[in-house]
Amino acid sequence: MSRIGKRPVEVPAGVKVAVQPTQCLVEGPKGKVTVNLHPLVVVKSEEGGKRIVVERKAETREARAMHGTMRALIASAVKGTAEGYEKRLEIVGVGYNAKMQGASVVLTLGYSHTVTMTPPPGVTVSTPSATMVQVNGADKHAVGQFAAQVRSKRPPEPYNLKGIKYSDEVVRRKAGKTFVSGA
Repeated sequence: MSRIGKRPVEVPAGVKVAVQPTQCLVEGPKGKVTVNLHPLVVVKSEEGGKRIVVERKAETREARAMHGTMRALIASAVKGTAEGYEKRLEIVGVGYNAKMQGASVVLTLGYSHTVTMTPPPGVTVSTPSATMVQVNGADKHAVGQFAAQVRSKRPPEPYNLKGIKYSDEVVRRKAGKTFVSGA
């Protein structure tokens, strides 16, 4: 049996979970998240909505795989609506910066043009400094996806470490070419 799947999801105060046959709606102070349920999994609410239990309908390989996956998706939705998720990106490079223009973020990354990115609904972006971008939201997938899209506009390169990187990312630096005079 799945060790992750059999653990119940504790629902904190202020978060409401509505279980339907095909989806699970989670609503909290940070927003709303909808989790589409796999047909091989049954989700039940226990103790008046204080605990969510995930069970599988069959003992097939796919059902066992989806058991833990659905429990993890519901747990991250509950955590996201209660606390929220955040990704921080650092911009490294001379002349590279970010600024807000309405709800969109405008990136200057050494190209002949600026890059404007608009976050999806439920995701907010802020720039505490010219070289820092914060992506916040209740949906873990949406926050991570938008942060990855911002990073993909200029990934960090290993020689001068210029580009956009996650704040906790470690980029392995490579040695450049060495020139030896031949005499």
